[in-house]
Amino acid sequence: MRSRRVILAGVIAVFAIGIVVASFDAIAQSRTGSSAAGKTASAPAQGGIVRLSARSKPAPEASSREAAPAAFEGAALLNVQLQATLDWTFGGKQQRGWYLYTPLVANLIGAESGGAASEFAMRLSLWQEQKAFEPTGVLDNGTWSQMISTFQSQRLKNKSYPTADQLVTLPISDCYDSSRPEELRKVERETFAAYKRLVAAAAAESSLGLQVAGDGQLALSEKFLKIISAYRSQEYQDELRRQSPNSGRAGLAFNSPHSTGRALDLYVGGEPVDTKDENRALQTQTRVYRWLVKNAARFGFQPYFYEPWHWEYTGTR
Repeated sequence: MRSRRVILAGVIAVFAIGIVVASFDAIAQSRTGSSAAGKTASAPAQGGIVRLSARSKPAPEASSREAAPAAFEGAALLNVQLQATLDWTFGGKQQRGWYLYTPLVANLIGAESGGAASEFAMRLSLWQEQKAFEPTGVLDNGTWSQMISTFQSQRLKNKSYPTADQLVTLPISDCYDSSRPEELRKVERETFAAYKRLVAAAAAESSLGLQVAGDGQLALSEKFLKIISAYRSQEYQDELRRQSPNSGRAGLAFNSPHSTGRALDLYVGGEPVDTKDENRALQTQTRVYRWLVKNAARFGFQPYFYEPWHWEYTGTR
């Protein structure tokens, strides 16, 4: 009887020792795992980070938030919805969504328009912070209204009419329409010189796939970046409005920048100057348009956000 008790006590002791050893082993593994997890969390995931453009480098104090775009996944989901559903008004017309303007928005906040949605939201939050908005990372009505004001503030300020000696005649080789009459081929002199520099840079960009002539300019057969319209007198603008009474202020302005000779309509794809959403959606996806968004400012041109083809010469900065 006594031997059985001894054996039973021995079994219990061995079992207790096993539990203690297993507990210490589990604690050690837990500490090791926590250490490894901490190291992993401290380094940003390279696959999800979108490379910033040089001109939109964020402030150093934001580095901790840059390392964690995953924190903005909720904002990213909301942006996916609002991109197509946000209701707003412009030029007397009801608008829906901001998907047409994604390349411009991305360029403004220092993100890539084709990058990760959470990265886009994070960059947006930094921009909101700079504008004294709550840095939610969500492109809602308030933020979008501020962005429109920013885009519009970058446009041409000098609305003075050019004198005759400030205008030059566009060569037909630079025109989208090879039959455009000479009286409609006028442009302000400095604007035309800046346009030629812009075109030369685009022609040298092999990724755009443009047809280039021997002098480094666009070939006669190339349509992209050719000038659709430049200088338009106020009388001519008034006639256009009479011909298209339903175009609204967004499509045909009462006092158009074209009357300065410093506004150019450039061919960027689709129907040249059609403001229908489906046409503008096509235009904003072309490589040429996206190149302009990123590079036109280097040559002194700023966009009219509503019309992908419309660019205004404000002078180099």
